[in-house]
Amino acid sequence: MKNALQLNGIALAYMGDSAYEVYVRAHLLELGLTKPTRLQQVSTHYVSAKAQAALIGLMIDDNYLTEEEMNIFKRGRNAKSYTKAKNTSVSTYRTSTGFEAVFGYLYLTEQQERVAELAHWCIQQVDAGRTHEKK
Repeated sequence: MKNALQLNGIALAYMGDSAYEVYVRAHLLELGLTKPTRLQQVSTHYVSAKAQAALIGLMIDDNYLTEEEMNIFKRGRNAKSYTKAKNTSVSTYRTSTGFEAVFGYLYLTEQQERVAELAHWCIQQVDAGRTHEKK
């Protein structure tokens, strides 16, 4: 999509949420999880607002994002949302929106290798327990 940069942060996050979650779901199935209740319970460690906020924090701490990706994150984080955060603070919700915006932008600009790289990196961080370090 040539005009992905013109989309607002919420629209990018809408796409990014799905792009990232596909990788998480594939990972969970590869682990042998097949019961819907268990899949839902485990997936929250990867895709909840809290987990995504912790992951983007790790990316920033590890200098894992490009300058362009940081700009997209900030745009997504600062976007005005008309929905209320469920079970989390507004700050965490907005930070996770920035996380999703990065994935959405990369997906829509057909940077599939980078989407896969970031998704796999995030999955590794969750599996290693690094997201529990961030509060």
